[in-house]
Amino acid sequence: MRRLLIAAAIAALCLPIAGAAAQRQIVQSGNVRVSFGGRLAPRALPREHPAPVTVHLDGSVATVDGSRPPQLREIAVAVNRAGRVSTVGLPTCPPSRLQQTSTEAALDLCRGALVGHGRFAVNVDVSDSSLIPAKGAVLVFNSSTRKGPGMVLHLYGSTPVKAAFILPFEISRQPRGEFGTVFSAKIPTLASDLGYVTDIELTIGRRYRYAGKPRSFLSASCAAPAGFPGAVYQLAEATFTFPEGKRLTSKLPGDCKVR
Repeated sequence: MRRLLIAAAIAALCLPIAGAAAQRQIVQSGNVRVSFGGRLAPRALPREHPAPVTVHLDGSVATVDGSRPPQLREIAVAVNRAGRVSTVGLPTCPPSRLQQTSTEAALDLCRGALVGHGRFAVNVDVSDSSLIPAKGAVLVFNSSTRKGPGMVLHLYGSTPVKAAFILPFEISRQPRGEFGTVFSAKIPTLASDLGYVTDIELTIGRRYRYAGKPRSFLSASCAAPAGFPGAVYQLAEATFTFPEGKRLTSKLPGDCKVR
């Protein structure tokens, strides 16, 4: 293990000092192709204790021949064990409060629980030869589930028609392995099963104060060995599940430097 850590730290010496660009991985099975990208900011982090961070993630689903891709049924994103989620003192927003609300109305109802934002795109297959593209804004709120902490994504599309979708995520913690925190969700039926997700992009992170102390929804450290200025690591692993149990999994590399 020590040799692996040293090798990772030496590799980090070859990385640029400026902020790292988003990493991207493309995986394919048969005709289905998934793109998964992301980055962590800031790149410079303490070695021994976690500091506030923001994570940017994006994904897209397509086919090689341009035909309609299968419906995305589940998504799970596991992040490196050095990353942590804290919701102590942070307001929550139940999914039921956001039903049939616009972006502005959702903010008015749950602004205190806001932890992220983004955008999404879907296609609605209205006939064999006609597709209606739809796009809109995403708000991410701190929430809870029957199993514990969670998030709820509020997707509101205004093109071509106004419509709101609610997507609850569970937040769980794996006891071992390189990935610790897992965000997972089941994708609901869109437009009577005629709609399918093509793109989603999220930026998640929130600093707040509770009991007079500064806190962060997401935090991380740079676990480089003593004496080394940085390290490379696996930032996240995303699993996309389609009908009939078809799964595509992508691991995303990352890097950090010690501040």
